[in-house]
Amino acid sequence: MAQFHIKVLTAQGECVERTFAAATADEAGALALRQGLHVVEVRGGSHFPSLSPPRPRFDLALFSQELLALLRAGLSLIEALETLDERQQQAAGASPLIGTLVRRMREGQSFSQALQAAPAEFPDLFVASMAASEQTGEMVGALERYLRYHEQVTFIRQKLISASVYPALLLVVGMGVALFLLCFLVPRFSHIYEGLDTQLPLASRVLLAWGGYASAHVVLVSALAAGLLAGAFVLYRSGRLQPALLSLLQRNRWLAGRLQLLQLSRFYRSLSLLLRGGIPVLKALGMTERLLSRSLQAPLRLALQEVSQGQALSDALERHGLT
Repeated sequence: MAQFHIKVLTAQGECVERTFAAATADEAGALALRQGLHVVEVRGGSHFPSLSPPRPRFDLALFSQELLALLRAGLSLIEALETLDERQQQAAGASPLIGTLVRRMREGQSFSQALQAAPAEFPDLFVASMAASEQTGEMVGALERYLRYHEQVTFIRQKLISASVYPALLLVVGMGVALFLLCFLVPRFSHIYEGLDTQLPLASRVLLAWGGYASAHVVLVSALAAGLLAGAFVLYRSGRLQPALLSLLQRNRWLAGRLQLLQLSRFYRSLSLLLRGGIPVLKALGMTERLLSRSLQAPLRLALQEVSQGQALSDALERHGLT
């Protein structure tokens, strides 16, 4: 993620500078627009990741559970947030995020408006649920529904991670064994065939030639391997690796169907959460659009247009391959 310094105009007409963490300048500008700010200038955006240890992430699930417990105990929303802020200030390296929420609410903003000021910590789904609960007065129910949704998503993520550990381990060990064979054993076996008059197959000649080259240029081969590992680390920290891998997997005919099913499952769970919270169906569809890949976002826009014209939701989604 890169840091972008954006000069914006507030609703009061003041020209101020804000800092946003995003992958691209367009994404940083979109974050500013979602907060109701008018973008004047975008500066910065170095994509080299910082080597300093990352700041601890804000635990939204823990925050929701603690807020839910305090609201059930009879505290008002502002009292519950002040209690959480006091407890967090006593922890080492605490983030001032909850204190910022309290300050914004005392300035007259609603809870959902205060949440929108921190899009990196509070996703659109959570903000929309809180905004709907402010209109219906059912914040406890909205928090319960979001926690159930978060539990389901976490369970699926953990199953995917546990299923990927064994293949990843095999891949790493296999690459290590292959490098050991190519760079250590093959150069020594190549001397056995130097005095033979037998014509070896092309694959064997290429393998022996590589072994001889690797043996004669150990430093260069080691530097190349280290450069590849460093490049992979930089791509991972910059956030570009995951979209590229997802796009590659979506072209695989065996995995594409399962990936699409996984995305649609998350899409419908999120849509259900918003509809139960009182969000109108057209607005809920627009808010859940970013949960789908780019190949599915265009059909969703077409379905959304048909629903806005009066067609049935189920027919529109089925017609565009979203069921």
